Amino acid sequence: MSQLIDGKLIAKTIESQLKRTIKKTGLKPKLAVVLVGDDKPSKVYVRRKAEAAARVGIDFALHLLPAKISKKQLIKKIIQIQKDKKLSGLIIQLPLPEPLYTTEVLNAVKPELDVDCLTDTNIGKLIMKTFSLLPPTPGAVLAILKWLKIKPAGKIIAILGTGALVGKPLSVILANDGATVIACNSRTRNIKEKCLKADIIVTAVGKKRNLLTADMVKRGAIVIDTGIVFENNKMYGDVDFANVQKKASYITPVPGGVGPITVSLLLQNTLTAAKLKSKKNLQN
Repeated sequence: MSQLIDGKLIAKTIESQLKRTIKKTGLKPKLAVVLVGDDKPSKVYVRRKAEAAARVGIDFALHLLPAKISKKQLIKKIIQIQKDKKLSGLIIQLPLPEPLYTTEVLNAVKPELDVDCLTDTNIGKLIMKTFSLLPPTPGAVLAILKWLKIKPAGKIIAILGTGALVGKPLSVILANDGATVIACNSRTRNIKEKCLKADIIVTAVGKKRNLLTADMVKRGAIVIDTGIVFENNKMYGDVDFANVQKKASYITPVPGGVGPITVSLLLQNTLTAAKLKSKKNLQN
């Protein structure tokens, strides 16, 4: 039976450090969130971000926009929000209504305010190892490995899902850290065979429950589930938790695993952005 990775505990530790640092520096970071439409899960995530921001002392502003807003109007609103001189970070809550989900919308966020790390500029910095901000969910995976005192270098790590939010940036980060990364997508052949080779499996699909089953996991592997699937208003992950738990050495639950850490690291990025902004202002 595997040991549960307590994401809430890890997040609480990060939040405590953030709160101390914010008090010590005297900075007043501010995070703004743009929420387009009426997606229920998105509303839940935004509320959690607001609550966490309040706990650590980060100002929070929510901008609610209608689902039928045009791309042009949305970009105009993003540009307008960024005129706030107090702003440290800005995120566009995903998913956007399908017609709006474009690189152009995400790139309307200034890289120095892009605490979700979704702009072309920040993704490029990630590849070249010149980044100041880490994408929060990939960062949560790294935080878990650090908590377990496991270094990625030399490990075989299978990642299920190669999306822009988690799988793709995480593949780059882990490869840069010396891991052997097996990135799997919907067209990958023999996924089971590839997963069975892995010391660590990270799932990042979020489309189907029980995507990763026990027969795909070698005994003693670490399983980190970043996927989120809603069925009958209940949250699940990508992993067949009850059965995989019997084989893995460590496993994250859903909810209560990666999610809380992701939120705390989003706030950490907001503080980092505030520090960089303050330093830049002093130099000018």
